[in-house]
Amino acid sequence: MPLNDDQSSDSDSSRLSESTASSSDSEYSRQSFNSDSSSKPSSPASASPPKSITFDELMAAARNLTDLTLAHEIAVNANFCIKDEDLPRNSLAGTVKQIVHKAFWDHLESELNEDPPEYEHAIKLFEEIKEILLSFLTPGANRIQNQICEVLDTDLIRQQAEHNAVDIHGLANYIINTMGKLCAPIRDNDIKQLKATDNIVELLRQIFRVLDLMKVDMANYTIQNLRPYLQRHLVDYERTKFQEILEETPSALDLTTEWIKESIEDELSSVSDESSSSPGADSSSKPIISPTLVLNNGYLKLLQWDYRKTIPETLITDEVRLQELREKLNQLKIIACVCLITNNTVGAAIVDVPDFAEQLKRISLPLLEGMNKKTFDLKEALNAIGVQVCSKVNRSLTERGLPTLNEEMQSNLMGQIAHIVEENNPVSSLIDKRIQFFMRNFLALPSFQKCMPTMPGGLSVIQTEMEFLGSQYASIVNFNKQVYGPFYANILRKLLFPEAPMGKAETETPTN
Repeated sequence: MPLNDDQSSDSDSSRLSESTASSSDSEYSRQSFNSDSSSKPSSPASASPPKSITFDELMAAARNLTDLTLAHEIAVNANFCIKDEDLPRNSLAGTVKQIVHKAFWDHLESELNEDPPEYEHAIKLFEEIKEILLSFLTPGANRIQNQICEVLDTDLIRQQAEHNAVDIHGLANYIINTMGKLCAPIRDNDIKQLKATDNIVELLRQIFRVLDLMKVDMANYTIQNLRPYLQRHLVDYERTKFQEILEETPSALDLTTEWIKESIEDELSSVSDESSSSPGADSSSKPIISPTLVLNNGYLKLLQWDYRKTIPETLITDEVRLQELREKLNQLKIIACVCLITNNTVGAAIVDVPDFAEQLKRISLPLLEGMNKKTFDLKEALNAIGVQVCSKVNRSLTERGLPTLNEEMQSNLMGQIAHIVEENNPVSSLIDKRIQFFMRNFLALPSFQKCMPTMPGGLSVIQTEMEFLGSQYASIVNFNKQVYGPFYANILRKLLFPEAPMGKAETETPTN
């Protein structure tokens, strides 16, 4: 992207990357996601008493959260970019915008058609264009900066207007040529179209349209250059930002504390059940609970989280990814249930048929598409899957000269598939436990270990998808532990060892 007519694009890219990676006075230092992440030491939740906060402090915390979320998204999502999305033309807002814009440009055209022409509104547009062009420049682009300021000097243009000597077409042509030097290659066709436009009012309107597109291009170029730096420093940046939020909003760990507390209670209940079923166990001794196990159990809860509820504060940056994981796992669970029910109902006649489970998966996937939407009718989808499965089974049996399913068996098979959605369905509960077991084993693996945990029985048909989702899940969890480990350690110490004296929190999370 050529940003300076004095230097090559390679040197511009290097300079832009440096400017975004520092806290200099470059154009991009005003962006809210600047990288000043090491100015404060990382420290966990403070033990200070609650305090009331002002509206300004609350807004500052909100801005910090926005910065943190944006930086996290840029770093972890390689596809993140700014998109130019206009309002739908048939919407109320789109209609209002269209009417207002038409009124503005019609008024400008009437002013320029007066005798003598009235240039005041046009001059204001040139002033705005000048500011936009200057915003595209990198530090050091002095020659083109001086040229823009000289040619689009609004005081001089006003003096020319008083004597009816404004070369408005000449100014527009200079703007178009300058835009051609500054724009990304993808905008070259837009620049050509501008040069072919004769009507000055339409030309100015189209200039602003292309400038808006160039703003989006510049934002995405900045993001692209910022991403590698954020990826290198994201842990420290997020931890520091969250500490700032916590200092401005002391209650910013309340939901996280409750989340961990529930996980501790679940683990205590599990240990208690095991102790009561073990002969000779000492019921008077206090159970020892692993902090790592508590955290991992908490992370597992997120795979079944009701996302209508607010997620723990330390996981907000990954809420969308975790929700998508849960939805994909629910879809895979149904597919595994369908295959298991079909195998158990039909028996040996199809168990050994090559790729039959894959065929059932291909039948089910399209019918489960969009099952996370509120309008999706899961019962209807399961009924359709049942019909398709019976048809596929009968076709396979016929091809191999075997008797097809009678009406009773078909009704039984379709009924079992339709009942998957019911609460406490035994097949659904079994598959769900095995999925949870697999994900738990994924979290138990050391982060440096690349091998996959053993796939539980009944999940082989979704093995590829499970391993992919498991890797995504473990990546989210391990990074979250790196960032928020000190905060978790402090909460765990207070909940598990309330009698212990409070000291400086660890700087590392409990590890596997």
